Amino acid sequence: MLPRPLCPAAGRGGGGEAAAAGRRGAGGARPRRRGGGGGGGAVLLPSMLMFAVIVASSGLLLMIERGILAEVRPPPLHPAAGGEPPRRRAAGGSSDLEHQVLQDTRNRTIRAVCGRRAMPRSVWDLPPGQRRTVLKHLLVSDKYRFLYCYVPKVACSNWKRILKVLDGALESVDVKLKMDHKSDLVFLGDMKPDEISYRLKNYYKFIFVRNPMERLLSAYRNKFGEIKEYQLKYGVEIVRRYRKGGGQSAGDDVTFSEFLRYLLDEEAERMNEHWMPIYNLCQPCAVRYDFIGSYERLNADANYVLEQVQSPSFIRFPERQSWYKPVTAETLHYYLCNTQRRLIKELLPKYILDFSLFAYPLPNITSEFCRQ
Repeated sequence: MLPRPLCPAAGRGGGGEAAAAGRRGAGGARPRRRGGGGGGGAVLLPSMLMFAVIVASSGLLLMIERGILAEVRPPPLHPAAGGEPPRRRAAGGSSDLEHQVLQDTRNRTIRAVCGRRAMPRSVWDLPPGQRRTVLKHLLVSDKYRFLYCYVPKVACSNWKRILKVLDGALESVDVKLKMDHKSDLVFLGDMKPDEISYRLKNYYKFIFVRNPMERLLSAYRNKFGEIKEYQLKYGVEIVRRYRKGGGQSAGDDVTFSEFLRYLLDEEAERMNEHWMPIYNLCQPCAVRYDFIGSYERLNADANYVLEQVQSPSFIRFPERQSWYKPVTAETLHYYLCNTQRRLIKELLPKYILDFSLFAYPLPNITSEFCRQ
């Protein structure tokens, strides 16, 4: 039986115990699992109208096993809570209609989850650790009066390039330089409380989201396949912990299953930002975002945001780098279908808010699908 995920104590303003779903995590007693800590009473997560019933009855795993939720396959996303739909979309009546339906679904879900009476109403109601996380992920443009919550593995490097160009620190988004993720950027967390409150109240706020499993796979392939620092800092420990006789590993041979086992044993609040749930990073209950763009509609949604903040006409969202290896549907299918179903099922509660609030389908890991 799957324990019910807990709803973070967050509101239309607050993110509360944002890692509750993650800490309570999966069913079964995993020997290295850290305990859940925590705040007030358990609150059931509603989502897309049917998650409440599914989770309350502990039927989530059964639904996953039968592929029922995987069939709820929304079209590419989103403009979000408030704001007009993008005006630069390509013509196509049915896709526009699907887009509006999805937008409405997501907005209703966010209101249902974040509007509960016990939820905090602002970032100031969050526990200090959660408040620090969201404030250090909110980038500020005072010139164009917007806040952008960056999510690693969701095109955040390109958005940081745009911020640097808007601020005059970078000549062009196409400059071939290694991205410095700290310099020439202004973080909301570095400001005084009254300055933070003013910007949260008066600036245009947006985030970009991505299918949770696709984002995890992207982080896994990038960090453990290409980045020596991550191989040494995380990979060596992961292999040592989860592989018999893995003490000699250099951290560059972490398997996807080992990575997922590591995520199961980590508290969501303490995760590295590249695989921390988007909910924990950006607290969409504590911060009322004007727009939630998606990786699947990156260019269209980015153009819409640039239009909303009245950026100069010469500013455009950068093209994907030639060296970048995107996660395709086939790649995701391969990794998911070659991973123990139990691992994926146990991991889902930790990311359930990302799936539900942003209207992403749960992964289809049925035998029938994986035989295709």
